Amino acid sequence: MTIEVGSQAPDFQLKDNHGRTVRLSEFRGEKNVVLVFYPFAFTGVCTGELCALRDELPRFENEGTQLLAVSNDSIHTLRVFAEQEGLEYPLLSDFWPHGETSRAYGVFDEDKGCAVRGTFVIDMEGVVRWSVVNGLPDARDLNDYVKALEAL
Repeated sequence: MTIEVGSQAPDFQLKDNHGRTVRLSEFRGEKNVVLVFYPFAFTGVCTGELCALRDELPRFENEGTQLLAVSNDSIHTLRVFAEQEGLEYPLLSDFWPHGETSRAYGVFDEDKGCAVRGTFVIDMEGVVRWSVVNGLPDARDLNDYVKALEAL
């Protein structure tokens, strides 16, 4: 079941595409977080969505907001993907234990073995203020993220 708006966002500790540990709780009291789950690196819709975020990065990663993108790929895959696509925001690996963070947010597809397209806007207190979950083939609209951030 997907985490509901108004509930505390589950904390996590994941490695990014450079091998650094990132904890959601690091941002508490400091920044809002846009947490984007996506199925797999190097796939058409995922690449399109993540490149759109790259192209609008100042709206999603600035002094008041941190963008974090999570997939079930390994950190090595994410490193190559980020380099190839010029992605400068953290790509987090939910590879092992496989899908643990995706499951905590209710966006892991057990049959496919990957996260579906879930996005969560988390305020500075760690509370989920907005979310959207789309199926694997359905891209999300970045303008919805912007509106959710503006409402904080």
